[in-house]
Amino acid sequence: MGRALSVSLWQDTLGEPVSPRRPLPGPASYDVAVVGAGYTGLWTAYYLRRADPRLRIAVLEAEHAGFGASGRNGGWCSALFPTSWSRLVAASSPAEALRLHRTMAGTVEEVGRVCAEEGIDAGFVRGGTVTLARSGPQVTRLRAELAEAHGRGFTAEDLRWLDAGEAADVLVARDVRGALFTPHCARIHPARLVRGLARVVEAAGVDVFEQTPVRELLPRAVRTDAGTVTADVVVRATEGWTARLPGARRAVAPVYSLMVATEPLPPSAWDRIGLAGRATFTDGRHVIVYGQRTADDRIAFGGRGAPYHLGSRIEPRFDAEPAVFAMLRDTLRDLLPGLGADVAFTHAWGGPLGIARDWAASVGLDRRTGLAWAGGYVGDGVGTSNLAGRTLADLVTGRDSDLVTLPWVGHRSRRWEPEPLRWLGINAGLRAMRLADAEEHRTGRPSVVARAMSPLVHG
Repeated sequence: MGRALSVSLWQDTLGEPVSPRRPLPGPASYDVAVVGAGYTGLWTAYYLRRADPRLRIAVLEAEHAGFGASGRNGGWCSALFPTSWSRLVAASSPAEALRLHRTMAGTVEEVGRVCAEEGIDAGFVRGGTVTLARSGPQVTRLRAELAEAHGRGFTAEDLRWLDAGEAADVLVARDVRGALFTPHCARIHPARLVRGLARVVEAAGVDVFEQTPVRELLPRAVRTDAGTVTADVVVRATEGWTARLPGARRAVAPVYSLMVATEPLPPSAWDRIGLAGRATFTDGRHVIVYGQRTADDRIAFGGRGAPYHLGSRIEPRFDAEPAVFAMLRDTLRDLLPGLGADVAFTHAWGGPLGIARDWAASVGLDRRTGLAWAGGYVGDGVGTSNLAGRTLADLVTGRDSDLVTLPWVGHRSRRWEPEPLRWLGINAGLRAMRLADAEEHRTGRPSVVARAMSPLVHG
């Protein structure tokens, strides 16, 4: 796949060299073969091993554990679930949709529990998320979101409104008129989490093979350059890289998200900025942005806006988009006046995340073929992948748990359109969201563009 051109903050502050493990030596046979050593694959191996220590499990990774989105993301372990409420209800019921969201809230706590139990120093701090409203249209949208959430059965303990003063107690930002706050999110160091998981599952007896590209997934078999691995169950845990597998180019679209990070900030800067409780933060704009205060007192800040590449291509050079990096730095300076104009930015990096055509995450097991899968997280994979791993473990072992009946289990997303329609549609949606933010800034009213494009960008 080739190495990334830019070094992420997370890799640079990992505290250990990333030395690849041994590759697959040759043809082999296992009970479960997991393709991909990111969060989904490693959580699956972790919970499978705990459920049945007799299982022979292999994890096959083309690069090294955490090479993809699991090692590069924004570090939000949140209860956010990408599938729309209406789609979940259509597949089940309002009660089941609420149960899934409640399970996601518990998943945040589960990740923290495992980190503590297994000694994974991932910087887990459950400080919640603050979503700032910085314009009239943003206030309208976020107030409506709050009303909808409470109408669906959530309470103020899940999501509540902060007035401008209360919001400033969390984060001092420019032009804030109010905010939403949820406690269901933890800040993490994503690379330490994924590398720690790899060590834990390997110590438990799982074979983790790196530098082992998988060329094809077959019923109960995986084809690699070193030979074929047969297994009763084959788990596809490749997320944004799924499009590289034969027959899966239109299954998931790899869309890039980019990040920047500041130098460590002194206590005086944090006195001006806030984030004493380590809340993650965003605002109500259409183009998604996300930030956190890191364990070493930097701000790591990311956002969408990089283009989708024709044919679902993934290349190391796509990790770096200078114009997007500049936009992120300018956006953060504008958002946080306490940051100071002279703050240095030390890191800039990026990578692809996976989006299914209907923007719906899914997990499942086809018992006829032995092929299992999870993904389509739309950037909300830190927490969702843990739920996926627990669910796959129950599906594989045949455990009749509450997880295997959640409404995302067994969902099949339709395929993306063929090229160039896919390229045109995705990039038109990205551009429309930028135009929508500009329109709202200019008019002070909710965007007509965003309303018109909503069916396209949400499947």
